[in-house]
Amino acid sequence: MRDIQRVLERWGSWASQEGSHIDWSPVACGFKGILSHEKKPRPCCCDSDGLIVDAAVGMLKKNERNEELKFIMFHYLYNVSKSTISRWEKCSEGKVRNKLMIAETFIDACIIMSGSRLEMDEYTQKNEINPTLK
Repeated sequence: MRDIQRVLERWGSWASQEGSHIDWSPVACGFKGILSHEKKPRPCCCDSDGLIVDAAVGMLKKNERNEELKFIMFHYLYNVSKSTISRWEKCSEGKVRNKLMIAETFIDACIIMSGSRLEMDEYTQKNEINPTLK
């Protein structure tokens, strides 16, 4: 089973270096200069995986899920924490987490429905632990 959060972290690193193709302005209205320019090394994905995930993220825009798209972009592309997003948006952190969860599930479903296999799948698998009770 794919861990979509790890996939999106790698996509965010790729998109910040290569530029996402979903027509989102690199400087959001009212937030110019707030995001730091320091870049810590983050794991990245290959171009083919980046394009597949980018297309799935773009489906948020196509389906008019603009708030979820904004939260995905802030959190994964610009590496902004959920608590900071909630302060900026003047909403609860629970709402941000909920919208991110909805967006992550939507993106994962888009990737699954496209039938695409990501090269990074072996690195982004959820580990299943089977504890023995005896």
